[in-house]
Parts: sequence; C-alpha cells; structure tokens
Amino acid sequence: MLARALTFTLDGLEPRRVWVEVDVRPGLPAFSIVGLGDAAVREARERVRAALLNSGFEFPLRRITANLAPAHLRKAGPGFDVALAVAVLAASGQVPPASLTAVAVVGELSLGGGLRPVRGALAVAEGARAAGVRALVVPAELVAEAELVEGLEVVGATTLREVAAFLADGALPAPAEPRSVPEPVASEPAGPDLADVHGHAAPLHALEIAAAGGHNLLLQGPPGTGKTMLARRLPSILPPLDGAAARELTRIHSIAGLHRYVGLLRRRPFRAPHHTISAAGLVGGGPGPTPGEVTLAHHGVLFLDELTEFARPSLEALRQPLEDGTVAIVRAQRAVTFPARFMLVAASNPCACGYRGSDRCACGEADLARFARRLSGPLLDRLDLLVGVERPSSTELAAPALTTSRAVRDRVLAARERQAARLAGSGARCNGQLDGNGVRRDVRLTAAASSALASSYERSGLSARGHHRVLRVARTIADLAGRERVDRPDVLLALTLRQLEDDRRVAA
Repeated sequence: MLARALTFTLDGLEPRRVWVEVDVRPGLPAFSIVGLGDAAVREARERVRAALLNSGFEFPLRRITANLAPAHLRKAGPGFDVALAVAVLAASGQVPPASLTAVAVVGELSLGGGLRPVRGALAVAEGARAAGVRALVVPAELVAEAELVEGLEVVGATTLREVAAFLADGALPAPAEPRSVPEPVASEPAGPDLADVHGHAAPLHALEIAAAGGHNLLLQGPPGTGKTMLARRLPSILPPLDGAAARELTRIHSIAGLHRYVGLLRRRPFRAPHHTISAAGLVGGGPGPTPGEVTLAHHGVLFLDELTEFARPSLEALRQPLEDGTVAIVRAQRAVTFPARFMLVAASNPCACGYRGSDRCACGEADLARFARRLSGPLLDRLDLLVGVERPSSTELAAPALTTSRAVRDRVLAARERQAARLAGSGARCNGQLDGNGVRRDVRLTAAASSALASSYERSGLSARGHHRVLRVARTIADLAGRERVDRPDVLLALTLRQLEDDRRVAA
C-alpha cells in the first residue's frame, strides 16, 4: 500500500516542500530511505521503528521503501522523522491515508515516541501557508513560533500517539503550558549603558553618528583604552526592530538554532566572533550551505575585536556583504543568497605592540609597514568612520559620565525618523544604506559644503567610494542636528572622522 505525507526542508533560508512517499508490500523485512538524505535522515529508520513500537503501534514486517521527493533536493537533519512515521502508519492502515492530504508534519522522534523540536519552525510555517495546507503539526515547543504565521492552523503535539489521534479523528492534543518568558520591552535600551563610559567624548560622538546612520566604524587605540567597552554599548542606542525586520531576523535565528524566545526578536543582534573564525564561518558556506556571522548579525552589529588578528581571507570576504548587503554562496550544484545588512564595528591596536606614537612603542619601520599590510585598502575604504580612542586622563576617569544610553538613543531615534520620512519608498532604511543614486538624490549640500568637499577631494587621496561615504556620514550629522541641507561643518566633521590621528598628522 502506498501513502504519502507532506513536510518541509530548508534550502538555505527558504522552505522547500518535500513529499514523504512510503510503499509497504510483501517481501523480506527491510526499511530503506531514498531521496538524497544525509546521515541523520538515513538514521531515521531506527528512530521511526523504535518510536512506533514504543508507542503501541505495529511496525510492518514487510518491505518498506520511503522516498523523499523531489529526489534532486538534498535533505538534512532529523525533521523528517514524524512525516516518515505517519506515512508508515498510513501505508500500513493504522491511520486513514486521506487524513494526510491537507496536513503537513515536521519534527524529530525520540525512541520512546516523543516529539522533539527542530530548527526553522517559522520558515516551515511560512512554507506550509504558501502550500495551502489546512494544518501544520509541530512539536509542542514550537507552537508559539509557528503561530507567528497568520492564516494557518498550528497543532502542537508531544507524542506520536497524539499526532496519530489528530489524524484519525481530529482530536486536538491538550495545549502545552505557556512558557513564562518575559517579552523584551522595545522602548528600553538593551545591554550595557553608556553611563559606564568616562571620558571619550569624540568616540562617543562617533558612536552616536554610527548608530544614527547605520555606518561602519573602526575604533583604533592602545590596549585597555575602552574600545571593546564602547562597541558593546552600541546596541543600547540602536532603534528597535520594526515588524518586517523582526520577523526576518527571527526566521534566520530559528533556522540557525539560536532562537530561544517564543515570540519575535525585538532587539538587534550583537555578534562578536573570535578572530580564529574561518571565512566560511564569517560569511557562510559549508556543504549546506549555512548562514555565517554576517547573516546572524543582519539588522544588528557585527563586532570584530582585534581586527588585525583575523585571517586575511576572512576579512576580504567581508567586502561583498559590506557593499551589497547580501552574501552569494555558489557551489557546483546550487547557489544560495543570504541577507547581510549589518553594522560592522571593529577594534584594533595602532601597531603590533599597541603603543604607536608613544615612548613605549617598540616597533620599527618594518614592523609598522608589516602591521599596516594586515588590513587592505579596499576593506578600510568600506568603513565610514575611523576613530582613535585615547587613554583617558585620571580627571576624566573620576568625573561623572558624559551621557547615558537613553539620552543618546532619543537623538538617534529622532534622526532615524527624519531618514525614514526622506527615504520612504527608496528601499534604504538609513543613510548608511544609500547607493550612488540615493546620495545624489537625498544629500543636498550648501554651496560652502560643496566647496569644502571638492577641495578635500582634490587635495587628499579620497576615492570615489570614500567620497560617497563622506556624503552619507555628513547627511547623518545634519540629521542629528535637524538640518534639511548638509552644511560645511557637517562635511568637515565627516572628513575628520574618516581619518585616524596618524593620517591627519601625515596630511598636515
């Protein structure tokens, strides 16, 4: 007898429909699974057999062939267990085969017949709604996540017997107890507060500009001056996610297995990978391929501490996502595109010993040249703000904090509201995402500002890309000040924030 059940697999970040076809016929007892499944899929035979027997069902002592269609699509993970089990039950006459026609099922099975959660419940629910099914059966822990998709009946089950009862007579399992996880308050700053920072007036201003416009930022200074402390407080001044961005981020983190909260993620991610990370770990890849840190930081912050210690191939792989906001992973038989619209915040020492420009520096000219080559010009050209972080004085350390995250966040939110009104319909969310056409359309300069920028462009080695990035930063500075047009002080400050102190001394 032949039966089939509907389930879904994840192709990158997209759900793909999979039909689990099971044929049970007389012959020597055997259970084979075909359809390009990985080791976890092949091992499902033992989980399904034990789960059926331990749940009180009969496991057919016949020849069982299961096909996961379409056969050309790779299937990975244990999420096919429940679909395989109910298809075996339907093919052996233990549940009505017709009950599977408008129902999708997903989940992992324990040997005792319990259902275990799998990754990507939100994406699977979106795929089920698009496929037009009546109901989606998931492990009980995933009900709240799957119910974020409207227009779909979500059934949560804890055991295989509950799934079979629902298929046989529509009996709904008892609802699981809601998880007592407090919903984050979007209006409150997230994470450590800027009130912990003493001194550092210039870096704090740069941090505010970066948050207001979504600009990339490099903090450079001696060890222990507060670069990491400043970077980790950036999320506390960023605006909350809107509905579409929150759903997209929740979907990504669910597929990656990082989503532990039952509702939408409302706070922007802060990812800080170790400098030993590979290029594939940073931008995505692998046999899957799977999303990397740049995608997990989508709509948030990617912090690279000790930037010069990262491998050169890993850093160079950032160039495309920094420019395009996406990562295209191409393999021999497939291509996957991951979103990667993040703020890059990096911290670096000025030289190998960390004390360049002071009497403590032990680096020679060759050491300085070797250290400078660790970061390529094209990568640095994609950074909007290059800020030096100096050692605060004892007076600054003893003085009260210059500001708080709440005060800065209010100014950032006001600047973002001005940008949202100006950029409506353009596809950009903030000034840092403006392309060349957007810069020409939305960045209006006064005559004095235009003259200052032209003069600087002719005298310095500013690239055409750098020219556009200066304009975007200047537009953000004007937004923070509430000005409609970009004035000369805005341009001069943007130019200053694009050069480290050593570069300014050389230019002078």
